[in-house]
Amino acid sequence: MAVAAAAAAGPVFWRRLLGLLPGRPGLAALLGRLSDRLGRNRDRQRRRSPWLLLAPLLSPTVPQVTSPPCCLCPEGVHRFQWIRNLVPEFGVSSSHVRVLSSPAEFFELMKGQIRVAKKRVVMASLYLGTGPLEQELVDCLESTLEKSLQAKFPSNLKVSILLDFTRGSRGRKNSRTMLLPLLQRFPEQVRVSLFHTPHLRGLLRLLIPERFNETIGLQHIKVYLFDNSVILSGANLSDSYFTNRQDRYVFLQDCVEIADFFTELVDAVGDVSLQLQGDDTVQVVDGMVHPYKGDRTEYCKAANKRVMDVINSARTRQQMLHAQTFHSNSLLTQEDAAAAGDRRPAPDTWIYPLIQMKPFEIQIDEIVTETLLTEAERGAKVYLTTGYFNLTQAYMDLVLGTRAEYQILLASPEVNGFFGAKGVAGAIPAAYVHIERQFYSEVCSLGQQERVQLQEYWRRGWTFHAKGARAALPEVRGGVLCHLRAAESPGEAVGEDGDSTDQELLLRTDRLKVQT
Repeated sequence: MAVAAAAAAGPVFWRRLLGLLPGRPGLAALLGRLSDRLGRNRDRQRRRSPWLLLAPLLSPTVPQVTSPPCCLCPEGVHRFQWIRNLVPEFGVSSSHVRVLSSPAEFFELMKGQIRVAKKRVVMASLYLGTGPLEQELVDCLESTLEKSLQAKFPSNLKVSILLDFTRGSRGRKNSRTMLLPLLQRFPEQVRVSLFHTPHLRGLLRLLIPERFNETIGLQHIKVYLFDNSVILSGANLSDSYFTNRQDRYVFLQDCVEIADFFTELVDAVGDVSLQLQGDDTVQVVDGMVHPYKGDRTEYCKAANKRVMDVINSARTRQQMLHAQTFHSNSLLTQEDAAAAGDRRPAPDTWIYPLIQMKPFEIQIDEIVTETLLTEAERGAKVYLTTGYFNLTQAYMDLVLGTRAEYQILLASPEVNGFFGAKGVAGAIPAAYVHIERQFYSEVCSLGQQERVQLQEYWRRGWTFHAKGARAALPEVRGGVLCHLRAAESPGEAVGEDGDSTDQELLLRTDRLKVQT
């Protein structure tokens, strides 16, 4: 989960951009300086194809930091207790956790949850599409809001939607125009926030056209919340994600502390975003620095404080709850808790929301992920899934340098979302194949073919968008899921919902064969 700062670019990108914007004096010098500032170092360039500049990029690495163990627990009691010092830890029962298997199930569950919501609906996504299925979702929100006003005892239902400004404003009909009727009809109950990266400003903002401006930075959180239940996903609010674009979806049912946290997080990001008005204009929250007109340093500092206050406040609350639950002298037994009216089952699953907002110097996801992969030594198995194969240099070094076994599932070119696209974008799937081959060549040159395996997902008529990591550590029962935009094992990610046949669902390895 993250405000993804896809802000890497290089000389090839800017030369192509200049070709699209002829006759602009001084533009070459401007973009050249920007390219120098954002360019990668030589070693990273040697390992990367320049075509990758056209696709979503992961942020550069940060130095690894290992946090001290939690002082509340004796050494060794909790394998991942150190994460509790970075983000809040939520303990839930596995009976409240449900993994969905298909886009249709995800869509139907969302509509069902909207219909029964009484207190809040919070939706954070890159964008909202403009097709009939997206309109069906908007109509569902409208119907629920209408019922909340007409009820015998009117509820205080609030709807908060967080999208990216550039992606949500693309085209004449876009996410904003889809949501305007809700804002106009229910101005007191509906909030639509549009995150605008602070890096897209000045001449750069004026000169870079639509679609290309999205490479500078995006709001990429995907969370869908209904009262006290939460769906964590990598899926956007778009028709393909409701029909034939395989992603991952984890439904946390009746988890009030987690729902409260994500509500506060989305509110915080919404507060540092632009607010959509009923006339399709945007405004900043009173007292907030403008993201691209105001001072960038001041804006990022204010945004960092707003978001970190939410994280630290929730972390403190959960540490107190942890102390009361596991370290109090007056611990209640399950029978005592049930007699007192608390019928929730004991927690056996621990959830750590990892936040990544590079423009605001929040890089918790990188720190935790690198530490987990570093600790995944011999005997561990790590499963990585991604729709876009582009490991950061730090992750690549960890995969090639540690002794754990890795299985990496990625999209074949035919199920890449850019496959068949017009213009330059149509070359992106081939670029990722090129990067795969470069990486696999390194694997083979080190004699690591048995330890590091790559597989491609293919399913007729579908695309693949699941991104995540699962580490099965030998001393930990069940392993750990790392929420890298998505979180599931490859078996869950490929969408084996019982309807597929062997001819429809293939894991391909033949494309990566290397002669040695």
